[in-house]
Amino acid sequence: MYQVPDQTGRRIVVTGANSGTGKEATKRLADAGAHVIMAVRTPEKGEAARQEILREVPHAKLEVRRVDLADLDSVRAFATELLDEGAPLNVLVNNAGVMMPPRRATTKDGFELQFGSNFLGPFALTNLLLPLLLDSAAPRVATMSSGMANHGRIRIKDLQFAGNYRASAAYAQSKLANLLMATELAKISDERGWDLLSTAAHPGYTRTNLQTAGPNLGREKPRTAFRGDFTLLPSQGVQQGAEPLLFAAADPAAEQGAYYGPRRWLVGPTVKSALPHTARGVDLGASLWSIAEDLTKSTIPTRV
Repeated sequence: MYQVPDQTGRRIVVTGANSGTGKEATKRLADAGAHVIMAVRTPEKGEAARQEILREVPHAKLEVRRVDLADLDSVRAFATELLDEGAPLNVLVNNAGVMMPPRRATTKDGFELQFGSNFLGPFALTNLLLPLLLDSAAPRVATMSSGMANHGRIRIKDLQFAGNYRASAAYAQSKLANLLMATELAKISDERGWDLLSTAAHPGYTRTNLQTAGPNLGREKPRTAFRGDFTLLPSQGVQQGAEPLLFAAADPAAEQGAYYGPRRWLVGPTVKSALPHTARGVDLGASLWSIAEDLTKSTIPTRV
């Protein structure tokens, strides 16, 4: 099992910290000494996860705070609370997401649910928290993507899938957008001379509730697997599946703009992954960043 380097004295926000890779990352970062802010949509579930982690890691420093990435007002309120408190923030782990709801749904702000929750919400949160991150020691933003980004396309003319909604295509677009956000932030950091590391990760084929929670949105009769479930393919548990994200978030060897995942793509120890061809457009990251700024009304503050 990957050993998380010492995180004593570091303050870390993990979104989606109540389940799956988010909860596993939270537990292991806290076990390594970090003070972890568990950013969750449902505080009751966050508190239940906190208690579960404390039973395994009694010395864990954890606090639960609410943020709904599908509601930009909630994102702003969460960030404002942290900014007003003024305590340093060393790491932001953009982990939370929703996967393949069967019918097109929208966020509170009217964006397609996966594009809004998986990309625009974390994008706004990252921009809003940059002042705290840049005021801290060795700041880092680690963003969870997915192997599905390989199949993604940024549909500039219909980002919200208003015309022909396809759950898997919308999900792939959102995870490609996550990857582009991470690499573009790395470029911005280098251009501005910031000491900010921006990394990305994917979990391979990790068994979590993500595969059933999204596909069951709006269903009266829940399904136990999503359409196209690849049950014959190699898969791994959440303990190993969280390790690329942990490496991206905490390892001193992580590189600027790098992408980490399992050695055998679906399973295995963490290695540096090649960026998919879908993420290599010359100006694609910058173009998407500009669009996201307009959609979320969030920009990098001029004072940083």
